[in-house]
Amino acid sequence: MKVKTRFAPSPTGYLHVGGARTALYSWLYSRHANGTFVLRIEDTDLERSTPEAIEAIMEGMNWLQLSWDEGPFYQTKRFDRYNKVIDEMIENGTAYRCYCSKERLEKLREEQMARGEKARYDGHCRCESVQKTHSVDEPHVVRFANPIDGVVIFNDLIRGPIEIANKELDDLIIRRTDGSPTYNFCVVVDDWDMEITHVIRGEDHINNTPRQINILKALGAPLPQYGHVSMILGDDGQKLSKRHGAVSVMQYRDDGYLPEALLNYLVRLGWSHGDQEIFSVPEMIEYFTLDAVSRSASAFNTEKLLWLNHHYINHLDADYVAQHLVWHMNQQGYDLTQGPDLITIIKLFGERSKTLKEMAQSCAYCYQDFSDFDADAAKKHLRLVAKEPLELAKTKLQAIADFDWEIEKIHQTIQATADELNVGMGKVGMPLRVAVTGMGQSPSVDATIFAVGKQRTLARIDKALAYIANRAEQ
Repeated sequence: MKVKTRFAPSPTGYLHVGGARTALYSWLYSRHANGTFVLRIEDTDLERSTPEAIEAIMEGMNWLQLSWDEGPFYQTKRFDRYNKVIDEMIENGTAYRCYCSKERLEKLREEQMARGEKARYDGHCRCESVQKTHSVDEPHVVRFANPIDGVVIFNDLIRGPIEIANKELDDLIIRRTDGSPTYNFCVVVDDWDMEITHVIRGEDHINNTPRQINILKALGAPLPQYGHVSMILGDDGQKLSKRHGAVSVMQYRDDGYLPEALLNYLVRLGWSHGDQEIFSVPEMIEYFTLDAVSRSASAFNTEKLLWLNHHYINHLDADYVAQHLVWHMNQQGYDLTQGPDLITIIKLFGERSKTLKEMAQSCAYCYQDFSDFDADAAKKHLRLVAKEPLELAKTKLQAIADFDWEIEKIHQTIQATADELNVGMGKVGMPLRVAVTGMGQSPSVDATIFAVGKQRTLARIDKALAYIANRAEQ
């Protein structure tokens, strides 16, 4: 059997963490089996579905590099197909027109609730005698004639056998009064037509599965296998929400995460392979199986995601990381021609940065001049005693030929300054750091000076010397 999975989001909002994990699991399952992955947009909710949401879903999938083999298919473009099937079902008796008024249905619901019964349609319009008293031109919905007796049993690929009695299921509306087909029916026809073999989705769809199985059986269609993934909780045990970081996948891009970090985090959010924590995408494809997916809810942990992101910033090819970093540099408004190349930035700031956004913010002094020194750092390190080390360091740095402007040469120059003045490296390095960066913390001062560049470094030392002189006069 050729494995064929699908990811079928509703475009009523952005692609969030839970949806992205479902997409990843479906994608990995098909890739592991050398199968086919389908993207389907379930946009039957005409009031809430928006073009912006569709674009957000596509953007998220593309950023995560979850490529699809077929699609995207749109349910709103398949209404003729759905209605043709519904008409055939009416003809063969597996569906029927329901003429019940809203008032009758509300009264029925109230009576059932008063008796402590589950609210469900009572099958009033299934009777042939009722059908004969109405015209097909009258307003009506179409209901699926769900089996009255028996049970639906399916072996969930994650949870094991699940059994639901048909008496717990009512006659589902499959076409509304306005003629539009409903979600549960469209899903069934799509899975049938697209030859989906495995449906991997969230546990909130478990109640839909027996209904969909019954419709598939009524159509004489093959049944896919189903696997329902547990929900994701916040680290406080509550349902994941915006306050836990349940935001658009693209917000993680905006916050400086690499797609590899988010994918690695999501795959481990309910799945494991021994004690391994770090997985390349090829490893995910090789090892992923549904029997290793947990039935328990998973807790989202931002600190773990940050740890993974820091790992990938420092272990992925720097050229690749630079492709993602450039977006953040542009967001900061830097002119990248007025500073070091991005590979230098990654090597310089990678160990100190958990996100690309943090990296882009931290390296501002490599591309832009600053107006003021950090007050605490200047008070501590730009004192009169720093005047002589800064002046001598400037002279020696100025003497380095442009073609010889390298980290090792700069390091030797700083060391030579300290040796000549018979002081520790800190007495030279710290004033230089504050002079060149405006701050008391930075990567190694020699590498920082290299990245800032010769002319900008010399100008900033002059600025620091002027600050010292002005301070001495006060």
